[in-house]
Amino acid sequence: MTDPGDRFEAVWSDASLSDHERIARIDELAAACDDEARAVFERAGARDSAGLETEAEPLYRRALELGLPEQLRAQAVIQLASTLRNLGRVAESLDLLRAERERGGALDDAVAAFQALSLASAGDPLAATSIALQALAPHLPRYTRAVSAYARELHPPR
Repeated sequence: MTDPGDRFEAVWSDASLSDHERIARIDELAAACDDEARAVFERAGARDSAGLETEAEPLYRRALELGLPEQLRAQAVIQLASTLRNLGRVAESLDLLRAERERGGALDDAVAAFQALSLASAGDPLAATSIALQALAPHLPRYTRAVSAYARELHPPR
């Protein structure tokens, strides 16, 4: 039998689907999924992707309450924080992202990207730029040190 994650990924990869069709397919797969937390997470993501943030938010929270494996947990936190930013709840978004950055993990660059977006939405473009550059710097072997230093100059750590 196919891994449920593979079936969800196949739906996400199908660019021919409309938002409504993607939600319907994800909901169908979720109803047949034995992993309730994963099913709820995927339902949240489908709604979030379709711009239905008010429907996505409680589903993300429920998926996190049910307990997700670490990689999906981090994705759910990032996506919830993005949803909150889109709903105008930037301070709450920043709180989630700061905590996730402190926790550390494989998605640190993604956390930094969404933290930069939230900081920009909060009216702090220098902090947003600094965080984005700090995340980018390790990917610039010739310029890591210089870009890191400039990023700290823009917004020194507090």
